[in-house]
Amino acid sequence: MRASVDTPRNRQLVQSRLLRGTSLKSTILGVIPDTRDPASEMDPLPALHRIGTAALAIQVVGSNWPKPHYTLLITGLCRFQILQLVKEKPYPVADVEQLDRLEQFTNKSASEEELGLLSEQFYKYAVQLVEMLDMSIPAVAKLRRLLDNLPREALPDILTSIIRTSNQEKLQILDAVGLEERFKMTIPLLVRQIEGLRLLQKTRKPKQDDDKRVIAIRPIRRIAHIPGTAEDEEDEEDHDDIVSLEKKVRTSSMPEQALKVCVKELKRLKKMPQSMPEYALTRNYLELMVELPWNKSTKDCLDIRAARVLLDNDHYAMEKLKKRVLEYLAVRQLKNNLKGPILCFVGPPGVGKTSVGRSIAKTLGREFHRIALGGVCDQRTYVGSMPGRIINGLKTVGVNNPVFLLDEVDKLGKSLQGDPAAALLEVLDPEQNHSFTDHYLNVAFDLSQVLFIATANTTATIPPALLDRMEVIQVPGYTQEEKIEIAHRHLIPKQLELHGLTPQQIQIPQEATLAIITSYTREAGVRSLDRKFGAVCRAVAVKVAEGQHKETKPDRSEATEGGECREHIAEDAKSDSLGDAADLALPPEMPILIDSHALKDILGPPMYELEVSERLNQPGVAIGLAWTPLGGEIMFVEASRMDGEGQLTLTGQLGDVMKESAHLAISWLRSNAKKYQLTNASGSFDLLDNTDIHLHFPAGAVTKDGPSAGVTIVTCLASLFSGRLVRSDVAMTGEITLRGLVLPVGGIKDKVLAAHRAGLRRIILPQRNEKDLEEISANVRQDLSFVTTSCLDEVLNAAFDGGFSTKTRLDHFNSKL
Repeated sequence: MRASVDTPRNRQLVQSRLLRGTSLKSTILGVIPDTRDPASEMDPLPALHRIGTAALAIQVVGSNWPKPHYTLLITGLCRFQILQLVKEKPYPVADVEQLDRLEQFTNKSASEEELGLLSEQFYKYAVQLVEMLDMSIPAVAKLRRLLDNLPREALPDILTSIIRTSNQEKLQILDAVGLEERFKMTIPLLVRQIEGLRLLQKTRKPKQDDDKRVIAIRPIRRIAHIPGTAEDEEDEEDHDDIVSLEKKVRTSSMPEQALKVCVKELKRLKKMPQSMPEYALTRNYLELMVELPWNKSTKDCLDIRAARVLLDNDHYAMEKLKKRVLEYLAVRQLKNNLKGPILCFVGPPGVGKTSVGRSIAKTLGREFHRIALGGVCDQRTYVGSMPGRIINGLKTVGVNNPVFLLDEVDKLGKSLQGDPAAALLEVLDPEQNHSFTDHYLNVAFDLSQVLFIATANTTATIPPALLDRMEVIQVPGYTQEEKIEIAHRHLIPKQLELHGLTPQQIQIPQEATLAIITSYTREAGVRSLDRKFGAVCRAVAVKVAEGQHKETKPDRSEATEGGECREHIAEDAKSDSLGDAADLALPPEMPILIDSHALKDILGPPMYELEVSERLNQPGVAIGLAWTPLGGEIMFVEASRMDGEGQLTLTGQLGDVMKESAHLAISWLRSNAKKYQLTNASGSFDLLDNTDIHLHFPAGAVTKDGPSAGVTIVTCLASLFSGRLVRSDVAMTGEITLRGLVLPVGGIKDKVLAAHRAGLRRIILPQRNEKDLEEISANVRQDLSFVTTSCLDEVLNAAFDGGFSTKTRLDHFNSKL
């Protein structure tokens, strides 16, 4: 048996006699039953039992959890009787006398025949008891073999430890030193155990037969569906859930059409065996139908003034977007049954599109649910299928008028399971979604009260039919001033809270924020800026933690032999008061001020340097403005010429549209070379005569395409052939025609902000894009000068210092006709 040793005296005995280098086999322990009263406060030694068992410890295992103790694996040898205690501490030692020697097994008062009959009778009962157990269990089979191999005088002690007996009965058998007495005491216990097993088997056998009968009959009853048949308890329990489900279906507030479908499915479920795969599918379908919020909705708490304050507090700038949201809320307040519009926020990452949707739900007091559309597929009703994202979202929020945010609607992609954009066509149509039919439900559900908000980085990859159903609201990037304001209103307090810092421990002035924005990030949103603030806070957290560690006195702990841990605390640390601890809370150098030197130590050298003037120090270079899904960017265009056969080489991973713009530019310049007095290296007005031209767009790993690089390419080539430098503070955008007209392009605000970030001061735009300048904030417009052009002549005059001279035209002759 295994015995736990947890009292101090017993643990001391184990440590002194079993763990001090002596062999376990040479140490005999006395194991005595504990018969003392647990409530007694007397010394436990006088209450020790008179007779015990001599034993060998085969294995010793120590542990410190939940408290220090040892576990001994011990095997019994013989009985002994305590004669006299020799000592009590550190552990009890006694003089003992062995009781059950082999020569004492034969009782002189009883005949050997009577003892043999008792042992044979005991052996038969023992075999009968073991055979009533499950012989497939290894321990039972081993016990059956032991009955034949062990001497008969050892069987009473072994069987008594196995069968169900009380502690008092076990003590009586321990005290029975004579073998005849021991047989007479244990045989009734064996008989009692055998009778108990027989009674248990009688009660179990009819139940097993009845179970088989129920299993055999149950499918027949379900198929035949005999009304009025009395079913047993197990069958009733199986149908309790179906009855409860039927009650929920009939008491739910679903429409009549959905109720008919559910009742029909319930009838199929009752006739269906549970082993069929469709059983679980049908049951899940019915449970979903019951849980859907057919008529449950939340009441809008509309207050336009409070909504305006909430939107302004949560989001800085984004005036156009907040204006449209307030318009929707105002109309909703005036007309309560307004169908939910489909708003689509389009803008670069990190500008707050998703958080605006969350704020709208908070303003309305509605539930909010976000659906990420990456990896969405068109679900069909196969076994194991699930409801679509829309229906599953309605089940999650529990109301039929939540705010649904369809995130990244431009990332939808076709797959083998179908086109999810086709499924969204019905969802995102205010005239159709009052009867939206999910493929899994196959029942119409009213989505007209749901406010759908979609987000996208670009409208180029959204299917036209889907884009036509949504109201697109552009969310451009932020200016430097807006980023600084957002950083000090939202980003820095959030990062301080995330890193356990306070304004008394760290200060980030606006100069440091501006340095991070200009030198360490180049983005339209504020996501990367937020990460940089997190890096600064982590570095400061290390300094704060080190400062606190230096001021406090650390504890020392060491492990003693036997696995016990003791903590040694200095006496002066014990006498520290709460006031002293409060004085040591902040190191003396607080708060830590983040300046340019600290930024360089924490974030490394600046990642982005202004290199505009260095790049424009020779002819054949111009700066264009490009739009990307991540915001606006400036783009350099370089050109060179060499002797050749009149070939035009284009590099920089250009798309077809940009290649066509390059061919348009060279064709226009060739046709107007005499007008602008442009010649090649050999002095010819044909710019491609014995000359090769190479146009390159740096950052060759980035794919470039779009219709807005035409004017930049013309200016770059004009600089190359004229030998004049383009102004170092000018950037331009616009598409051209073969006749030299400048056509409007998109993304003006993002492009202007990119030029402003790069420190450029003059921007050349198509004249028809002048209206787009109204979206740009006044402080940005004050820093920039805009030149609107309608033809390439005006572009060249604005791009070069002093204009671009043209050859004076000859006077017109009067007609002689």
